[in-house]
Amino acid sequence: MARPDTLGLRSAAWTTLALLGCSLAATAHAQEQGLPLWELGVFAGALSSPAYPASSERSTRALVLPTLIYRGEVFRSDRGGVGARLLRTEDTELDIGFAASLPASSQDIPARQGMADLGTLVEFGPRLKGTLAQPSAGSRVRYELPLRTVLEINNGVRTQGFALEPEISYEMRDVGVGWRMSTSASLVLGDSRLNQYFYGVPADLATAQRPAYTAQAGLIATRLTLNASRSLGPDVRVFAYVRAESYAGSANAASPLYQQSTGTSAGLGLNWTLGRSATKAAN
Repeated sequence: MARPDTLGLRSAAWTTLALLGCSLAATAHAQEQGLPLWELGVFAGALSSPAYPASSERSTRALVLPTLIYRGEVFRSDRGGVGARLLRTEDTELDIGFAASLPASSQDIPARQGMADLGTLVEFGPRLKGTLAQPSAGSRVRYELPLRTVLEINNGVRTQGFALEPEISYEMRDVGVGWRMSTSASLVLGDSRLNQYFYGVPADLATAQRPAYTAQAGLIATRLTLNASRSLGPDVRVFAYVRAESYAGSANAASPLYQQSTGTSAGLGLNWTLGRSATKAAN
């Protein structure tokens, strides 16, 4: 993994991941009313994903993190992620959303030998989301349109461009014996700076096997994701996800760092709620 020079930067990166972990912890409460204003807990799990889109190497982590679910009128950290609500109607919401991804060491990626490590990426920006349809009392079709600026934490903090990830999802409650499931499809697009971060090869780092390359803006990946969770009691919930990614049609398939046309990610975890407020959230 990337090795920030200061403890402060390391703490910032993992604090961000801890906050984002609360969105997994809160999946149990989708489409329910009368929930606590806040909940505190512990998340433990493992996840594995490509080191970067179209990489043949993987980044795998086991994590134990504190989680906070907060359902305030403006600031919220719940099943929809971490964000600040700006506007809300019955079927539509506009907020500031956050996301993060794990670092990867270039020493572990043969194609990137001698290049800079890929640091922890923290993303934030406006996100429009809403309900398109409710086929039944326990299901709904949702959409999200997030536009996020991307910050890298790796020996400092610097911007790495913008990402756009339109998504459509289908959510279901009470599938089988107490299971909740959702499936989603999305496109990941990056500007030229973000794609240069993943796929660009500066002339001074070019080799015979890795020629210089300048990336262009466009499609990074097409994603299909399946999430599942189940309660094991009032305070314990298990969950898992699998994701298939296609890099076919990538704007930078000609890059020497583009190594394969498909990839997979998976995660498994458990959340234990340690305490919750007596005060109920307004909505």
